[in-house]
Amino acid sequence: MNTVLLFGANGFVGRHVRAALTAVDLHVVAPRRAECDLSRASVDQVATLIRAHRPVAVVNCTGLLTGSDHDMVAAHTLVTATLVEAVATAAPRARLVRLGSAGEYGVVPSGVAVPETWTAEPVSGYGVSHLAATRLMELAVTAGRLDGVVLRVFNPIGPGLSSENVLGRAARLLRAGLARGASEITLGPLDAYRDFVDVRDLAHAVAAVVSAPTVPRPVLNIGAGRAVRVRSVIRSLATVAGFTGAIVEAAPDEAGRRSADVTWMCADITEIRRLGWHPSYELTDSIKAIWAETRQEVPCT
Repeated sequence: MNTVLLFGANGFVGRHVRAALTAVDLHVVAPRRAECDLSRASVDQVATLIRAHRPVAVVNCTGLLTGSDHDMVAAHTLVTATLVEAVATAAPRARLVRLGSAGEYGVVPSGVAVPETWTAEPVSGYGVSHLAATRLMELAVTAGRLDGVVLRVFNPIGPGLSSENVLGRAARLLRAGLARGASEITLGPLDAYRDFVDVRDLAHAVAAVVSAPTVPRPVLNIGAGRAVRVRSVIRSLATVAGFTGAIVEAAPDEAGRRSADVTWMCADITEIRRLGWHPSYELTDSIKAIWAETRQEVPCT
């Protein structure tokens, strides 16, 4: 059975990726952070781990949503540099798959479904750190040192979503508001349009890319292929939760400021469809799954 080395297997995306890889008969080795912390490990340490397992693919699902620019560069750019060197040295035939971000594109005109060929001009340290990591991958692939693919992920949502995401934060505020009979909850501005993709569809895309003999290009968009106003998604979540109070929009938090200038984002998913992948979960399915899991959490006391 072919082995895949998966980093970040216990995170929001990683646990779904692990399930999707296992479902297509791949043996998943998922080092715990105590065994190999990519943000601290040397190239030699990672290469030794790769040699020990001889994987057909290495998948990185680690990363940050919030933090300083230094944190972002360390978590995305430097970790990718380590992985590129380690894989190229220890297993040059293995496919390295990393999760990038739609934040790499920056500002996109309203109404445009952005293709991978679009000029990337990120407007935040988060986007810059991801784009730098993507460029490192592209350079290694072009030089023939690496079989690498960046999945440029748009807005993943679904079961297990954290409060660092606006929908995850809204779900927990709704739960707390219902518990105390609140008449309103407060979030940041909700006027932007985003392309929400279910994390389970994202996981299936990772499995498709790992399993494919070849891929159409080294960067592939992963989204639902449609843009939806965030406000309408939050209101749908409130309806599912049974919350009838007001949803107040206030000043943006750190995550909101990171993407405040980006009012529209929608993926052109033509290229990833060439591998037979397509989004299968409806937005309402994702919203219901978010609420169902949030409702099972133990309330803070």
